[in-house]
Amino acid sequence: MPTTVSTARYTREGGIGRLVLDRPPVNVLNLGTMEALQSALAEAAADSGLKVLAVSGVGRAFSAGVDIADHTADRVGRMLELFHDAVRQLMALEAPVVALVHGAALGGGCELALACDMILARDDLKLGQPEIQLAVFPPVAAALLPRLIGRQRALDLILTGRTIGAAEALRMGLVSRVFSAAEFDAGTDAALAEMASRSGPALRLAKRAVTDGEHLAFGPALERAEELYLNELMQLADAHEGIAAFMEKRPPVWKEPA
Repeated sequence: MPTTVSTARYTREGGIGRLVLDRPPVNVLNLGTMEALQSALAEAAADSGLKVLAVSGVGRAFSAGVDIADHTADRVGRMLELFHDAVRQLMALEAPVVALVHGAALGGGCELALACDMILARDDLKLGQPEIQLAVFPPVAAALLPRLIGRQRALDLILTGRTIGAAEALRMGLVSRVFSAAEFDAGTDAALAEMASRSGPALRLAKRAVTDGEHLAFGPALERAEELYLNELMQLADAHEGIAAFMEKRPPVWKEPA
């Protein structure tokens, strides 16, 4: 079920949805592509069969960032509105979101990847926020990076504008796994399939537990997770099926809608 907009399209096969940036060669995000991105994200949000969403780009790179032409005084307000609304849509999705990143993820492309729940990277990854070189700064990264890697590392990347590779991004905790070029497609497909084999409602509740408790002290975070566990998770047939299947030494047969 592809969208009619070619520069950002959503499709789904089984429980795995794919949102693909398609503006080669490096998927520069102009205003039209941001509008297409919003439409694709709205499709994903409305898709009751979605278990996990993969975000990727065609061509040589994930995304080289927002079009510099859209930073001019007459366009910058609209650019920030469209891009930040797309990021909010992405972060509001109930299903887990995985960025599959190859090549450059710079500027707005880096911010888009950071807004996903996890990043699976190819070993040619080039990640960075070069905006300071143009005497501007990245608002999404300014809000997200300190939460992900701490204040000092966030400022290091934002104030220098330097680009880091896959190994350093992995050490910092910005990416979850790194694959060689030869292994990237098969490895990421396997990771997505593993998640999609789980109960969809359980995946969404597990994400909620992490998200809701992320910025709370341990005690309140644990209370919130316990509340979700007892009042929502244990009301699902899938939770009881999963436990029964384990005890009976058989594969589970999920009963809830995806």
